[in-house]
Amino acid sequence: MGSPPVTGRATTPGRQRWLRLIPIVFVTYSLAYLDRSNFSIAAAGGMAEDLGITSSTSGLIGASFFAGYFLLQVPGVLYADRRSVRGLIFWSVLAWGLLATLQGLLSSVVLLIVVRFLLGAVEAAVLPALVVLLARWFTKAERGRANAFLILGNPVTVMWLSAASGYLVEATNWRGMFIIEGIPALVWAFVFRSQVRDRPADAAWLAPAERAAVDTAIAAEQAELATTAETGERHPLSEALRTPSVLILAAQYLLWSIGVYGFVFWLPSIVKAGSSAGIGATGLLSAVPYAFAVVAMLLNSRLSDRAHRRIRYVWPWLFAGAITFYGSYLAGHNAFWLSFPLLILAGIAMYAPYGPFFAMIPELLPRRTAGVAVALVNAAGALGGFLGTYLVGWLRTATGTDAAAFLMLAGTMAASALVLFAVRSPKRKVA
Repeated sequence: MGSPPVTGRATTPGRQRWLRLIPIVFVTYSLAYLDRSNFSIAAAGGMAEDLGITSSTSGLIGASFFAGYFLLQVPGVLYADRRSVRGLIFWSVLAWGLLATLQGLLSSVVLLIVVRFLLGAVEAAVLPALVVLLARWFTKAERGRANAFLILGNPVTVMWLSAASGYLVEATNWRGMFIIEGIPALVWAFVFRSQVRDRPADAAWLAPAERAAVDTAIAAEQAELATTAETGERHPLSEALRTPSVLILAAQYLLWSIGVYGFVFWLPSIVKAGSSAGIGATGLLSAVPYAFAVVAMLLNSRLSDRAHRRIRYVWPWLFAGAITFYGSYLAGHNAFWLSFPLLILAGIAMYAPYGPFFAMIPELLPRRTAGVAVALVNAAGALGGFLGTYLVGWLRTATGTDAAAFLMLAGTMAASALVLFAVRSPKRKVA
């Protein structure tokens, strides 16, 4: 059980944090997700034909993002935790805006792989750094919802990206889509820097009563974590690597991310091939699962915060995702309008647990270790993203259908649910 939510006079000023920070972190992660995910629309919208890219090569280009994303997770979050989340994200947003725009100017597959790798590298620490930021600003009783609003940047972005990007490709071409969608990040970097502060104590706009209430509640949570097993004076990275729950969650998130990114990257191509629709209609159909996923994420996160439980709001959804992918496998390649509703359910099941999951990690470890733990788990997810993106492309090329890909995704989602049962809450020290 964590500390109770902020009560009394602090409840009303608590809206300041939600109204000021949540829209900013939401838009920041949304832009990051836009510039990593619009490659799937470009691939289905003419880039593959223009550059002579096969499904397996397209998977390799998409997967190269995750190689860079994997490598710089921990160094980035160590900088953010010790120096400044605000500064790290400002420079990251500027860099990824430039790289995202550059994709529209390239004609070389090799250069596309390099740019996608660099794009992953500069985006690497954004999600864990934002989780660290929210852990400084929101209490345990609020954190599931705060993280859900952050991660909502994923399905909400893919939802409108799938619809808008398809029509943007029709209005210009895939190059124009990359250029137009990369520009907003260049502006947003300066908005983020002007509006965000690293800690409540640094925010002049925050009411003193709210500042005191949040600092007191979070200090109490840290004191409660201090009653668990001793962490000693080891480096945070060493401490995180010695913590079994962190390693288990990393393995679990790797498996989960194979399913998520295999789904996100290849859904437009699967929809286009199965429905024979144009790229505009393909984008609209591809947006449907994410519209339902947004509602599921909000409801599931609220229930998790009220129950003060996390794992029980994660694993059932992942099992459901495995079942729906298996159903898509059974439906077969020639029954798209039967498999598509199952893919909608799969999207809901994969996204609903994100809020409770990322709220769980800082609740298992003291603040000095939690940021690195989030980075390690997210780095494992990047590796899963690489595998999911590449393996689905390889299986589609090797078999000529989507059936083997659906079967692989069903297996990894089921395994990700099972692994969660090995996570144990920290034990308290015996006096």
